[in-house]
Amino acid sequence: MNRRSAMRGPTACLLLGLLFLLGGCQTAPRRAAPPELISRATPDGFPPTVRLVTTDLRGFTTQATAFFKGIRAAATDGTVDILALSGGGSGGAYGAGALAGLSRAHARPQFEMVTGVSAGALLAPFAFLGPDWDARMQQAFTGKRSARLMRSPTRTILARLLSPRGLLHRNPLFQLVDRFVTPAMIDAIASEAAKGRRLIVATTDLDKHETVLWDMGEIAKRGGPPARRLFRDVLIASASVPGIFPPVLIHVSDGHARYDEMHVDGSVTTSVFTMPLIVGIRAFDVPELHGAHLYLIVNGQLARKPRTTPFNTVDVLSDSFEAEMTYKTRGAILESIAAARRMHMQFRMTEIPVDYPQESFVDFDSKHMQTLFDYAEDCASRGLLWLTPEQSIRRNMSVHPTIANQPPTCPAPAVHPAR
Repeated sequence: MNRRSAMRGPTACLLLGLLFLLGGCQTAPRRAAPPELISRATPDGFPPTVRLVTTDLRGFTTQATAFFKGIRAAATDGTVDILALSGGGSGGAYGAGALAGLSRAHARPQFEMVTGVSAGALLAPFAFLGPDWDARMQQAFTGKRSARLMRSPTRTILARLLSPRGLLHRNPLFQLVDRFVTPAMIDAIASEAAKGRRLIVATTDLDKHETVLWDMGEIAKRGGPPARRLFRDVLIASASVPGIFPPVLIHVSDGHARYDEMHVDGSVTTSVFTMPLIVGIRAFDVPELHGAHLYLIVNGQLARKPRTTPFNTVDVLSDSFEAEMTYKTRGAILESIAAARRMHMQFRMTEIPVDYPQESFVDFDSKHMQTLFDYAEDCASRGLLWLTPEQSIRRNMSVHPTIANQPPTCPAPAVHPAR
């Protein structure tokens, strides 16, 4: 029995049924949510500039000029480099390995802006801080604490059904993030943010059904335990898959009343992003980004070889979710391509190739994570990481069956010297 089958047996079916039947029977106490879509309420002790609802036109136009001028000023080599990191569960080990391989090849830019969602949000601080943090990044994505996430669904669902209070601080995701978000990380991010560089993470505000973009550098600049606590909680919220990990309540105030906002996985509403949604809707031009280099790391597969889906509820739901995420990511990539063309940016991307033997995005087994990390690191170090969108399409549409015991090829084609 492979790992995928082992995780989806009768116990999983029973737990899923219990979740549907009993999930609405118990609720944890919380304050009401802010009553307005675009609210003046902000996290306790932080200014409104720490976040933006992605459809907030007024907020975007108010903050955009200073935001993007800061990015341009931080580009000391004259070129703005932007990195977008997608969700993907255990596929985050791919992005971590890719960054480590770029470091090894001395081919890793200093990214003036890094954005992340879900697994990409957990990776984003390390991508932002640069090669000096690669050892800690590898530990976060391939160490024992990440392996505990594999055992979390059964325990978390049962605990949630029986005792919803106080669960946040006991689940493996909290323990993982709390471990690597150190005061030293907060100080380092604050220092880089002071130069104009931007680290942006997406969560889903479940009360509003909206994507919220958090300026993690602004949070870090607040300093002290409050900054670390909110920084940590936003990362946890961005990766908290509903039903598997508990939502995160963020306490906010508008100066008159106090509220609780419920935030969950950013991938519920967006799988990867480079700009707020309003930029695409209104076709905004951002002159400061003209000529920028835009890189996108997809921590998952944009196509997969057909597999026979077992006729049971768990597999049908799981494969449906993966299919939804695939198409959502493809749509987000198209939006990024359109923005890049509009602003004359160079666009490159990478993804886990269709011929890579990835069974499931919830396979957090240490061996699997380390193998994926090593694969991406090797490809990146050899200059075989980045693709154009056209190369990605050609590869995904023309993959032949993998020969037994033959290792998967790297994402980008090798460039052979002219004879």
